[in-house]
Amino acid sequence: MFGRRLWSLVMKIDKKAFAGRLRDALKHEGIEASAVELARLLELEGESVSQQAVSGWLNAKHRPRPAHIEALAKILGVEAHTLEYQSARPKGVRDINSAWPDHVRGHDRLAFENYLLLPDEKRKLVRELIVELGKGVRAERQ
Repeated sequence: MFGRRLWSLVMKIDKKAFAGRLRDALKHEGIEASAVELARLLELEGESVSQQAVSGWLNAKHRPRPAHIEALAKILGVEAHTLEYQSARPKGVRDINSAWPDHVRGHDRLAFENYLLLPDEKRKLVRELIVELGKGVRAERQ
């Protein structure tokens, strides 16, 4: 009986700590801590999850499955191990250090990674669109 209560308390503390790390990472990346927004971003990563489940993560009711933690980490630009446990996984010799500059936030990283998945002809269209949009911004600033 005492063991179950202790385990329940440990799990409650763990869920609360995870929710705090998730909210902090979202804030750092400039992403709204909203179940709707996070479910949408996870869907873009190929992970279907309900808004109710995401709300449970944000409100320390549940913990996400490992696949969802991996997708969240990718969106937030952190290692899954760090998001899950707050400590960095020791780096191995073969690990790639893919650091993004601080000003490149989660949405931008996700957009760029999706851009890299496009075939060449679609990449060309995206580049041309960015150039044209940039011209409009430069004209507005002058």
